Amino acid sequence: MVCPICTVAVGAGVGFSRTLGIDDLIVGLWYGALIVSSIYWIFSIFDKKKIYFKYRNFLLFVITYLIFIILLFFTDILGNPQNYLFGIDKFLIGTILGSIIFYISVLYDRYLRKINKNKVLFYYQKVIIPIMFLIFGSLYIHYLLKIFM
Repeated sequence: MVCPICTVAVGAGVGFSRTLGIDDLIVGLWYGALIVSSIYWIFSIFDKKKIYFKYRNFLLFVITYLIFIILLFFTDILGNPQNYLFGIDKFLIGTILGSIIFYISVLYDRYLRKINKNKVLFYYQKVIIPIMFLIFGSLYIHYLLKIFM
């Protein structure tokens, strides 16, 4: 699924970018990726321990996502009236976009493995592909913000 190194790398990216004062839309992008990466990590832990129950993946997804989002309210990251774009919190928009981008990057990694007979094309492919998708997504959003804001 997703390796723990990737989860830690994404988590470090969230903390680092927030410290640098990078726009919350971009920080949210990395936070969304951290959520999805954590969800995949939790899935793999349950798989290794052979813990299965009805709607397991759906429930784990919803519970994990809710925990991560609720934490944002308690830390006052979400809900700042000066931080809205189109009436929605920028961090939340970024989180949703980051979740989607990360999920697509995982699918792309699986696709590359499939066409290469279930082998990686290059070392650390599982880590590099999601990080590259997030970097390109961050740059794209950065330049969109420069143009429209």
